[in-house]
Amino acid sequence: MVIISHYRHVLGVPLDDRKAINNYAINSTKELPTVPSLRTPTPTSSAEEEAMASASHIIMLWSLSVSSFAVGGMFASFFGGWLGDRLGRIKAMLVANIFSIVGALLMGFSKLGPSHILIISGRGISGLYCGLISGLVPMYIGEVAPTTLRGAIGTLHQLAIVTGILISQIVGLDFILGNQKLWHILLGLSAVPAVLQSLMLFFCPESPRYLYIKLDEEVKASKSLKRLRGGADVTKDITEMRKEKEEASSEQKVSILQLFTNSSYRQPILVALMLHLAQQFSGINGIFYYSTSIFQTAGISQPVYATIGVGVVNTVFTVVSVFLVEKAGRRSLFLIGMSGMFLCAIFMSVGLMLLNKLAWMSYVSMTAIFLFVSFFEIGPGPIPWFIVAEFFSQGPRPAALAIAAFSNWTCNFIVALCFPYIADFCGPYVFFLFAGVVLAFTLFTFFKVPETKGKSFEEIAAEFRKKSGSAQAPKAAVEMEFLGATETA
Repeated sequence: MVIISHYRHVLGVPLDDRKAINNYAINSTKELPTVPSLRTPTPTSSAEEEAMASASHIIMLWSLSVSSFAVGGMFASFFGGWLGDRLGRIKAMLVANIFSIVGALLMGFSKLGPSHILIISGRGISGLYCGLISGLVPMYIGEVAPTTLRGAIGTLHQLAIVTGILISQIVGLDFILGNQKLWHILLGLSAVPAVLQSLMLFFCPESPRYLYIKLDEEVKASKSLKRLRGGADVTKDITEMRKEKEEASSEQKVSILQLFTNSSYRQPILVALMLHLAQQFSGINGIFYYSTSIFQTAGISQPVYATIGVGVVNTVFTVVSVFLVEKAGRRSLFLIGMSGMFLCAIFMSVGLMLLNKLAWMSYVSMTAIFLFVSFFEIGPGPIPWFIVAEFFSQGPRPAALAIAAFSNWTCNFIVALCFPYIADFCGPYVFFLFAGVVLAFTLFTFFKVPETKGKSFEEIAAEFRKKSGSAQAPKAAVEMEFLGATETA
């Protein structure tokens, strides 16, 4: 890897140690002695020990470079809703963009200083940005989108993410920016989307629900709605928000803990968390983990281009989801996506098991990869991010989105940390494991997740009561103290 090679250069790792690091990274520590020989302590064993220490140090720095992003995201995701309530949705996103720009600058100028420190710091700060924005963007979209387009506009969030991934895969090719001379520019380019978003946010209206329900600014909320609706009649929207505000004002404040202890919110928050768990534990990261080796086995001379092809499929089927989500519905698309992923995981496992016996099985595995990614982006990829905003009205929404984002980042971190060990233990059978997990989440979705397409918050709450078999009306959404359970006198 280019950055690992640069770490070696900066830290002055000798050539022999570089070979040891390559063996360490590719073949694990089994090919390197873990302890020197106790009977014949020779200069060779001492050199091997020193090489292993250098290898361990470089691999540790690389692991920190990768994981610091997820750790930053996990930490910041808890504060997205709180920041959105304190500053407003637009100003909160502007503040979040500062983290993105600072992180990109640290990485972009990493060649001018201690590269490993600047990259780890930059990745961590960029993770803070992503943790904040992963809660703020779905919250803002859910509050400004009309009911009939809420799902389609919400899916655009996922479309932006996968488009960014595809662009980074392309510009990361070695003949563009993914080389020893220009890799730092590639890392620094992550500031460009943040700068563009910051400029465009000045032309975006503040969330009318935030203005009316949180700040009691009905006139400003009405103006914001008219900008969003193109001058159309907003009486129905104002009436709905007024009713929601009246119900909220009659309730006590709700803390994050009460989202789990209050029966009105318990089922929606548990369903929201399960959808995010289903997304991360579905095996999508494992597919990307295995894709390059499978493409190599299939005889593709440049597997990196096939991996970019997976990114193209990723993007195309997210676009398909934009058009389907308001027609087929969230629940239906999620079930279709999970069912398709279940079948693909089975074919993937069979293909990997028979890869050495039947050469054409590599093509079965390749096809399964592309179909798995397609089904993922039809439903399980985009839907969890915006459906949480549909489950909750204005009061508990920021806290619910924060918890959902935190669970997503945490699961992402766990999968990244554990998957190599699970894959090493299970071998080609690993996707049978994922198939079982996907099947379990599919059954949960079928029995517990309501359809939210075109429904108001009250109608969705009624669907949850129907799913739980409760006849009791839920308490209305309320304003809440984001991180505190205490109330002021």
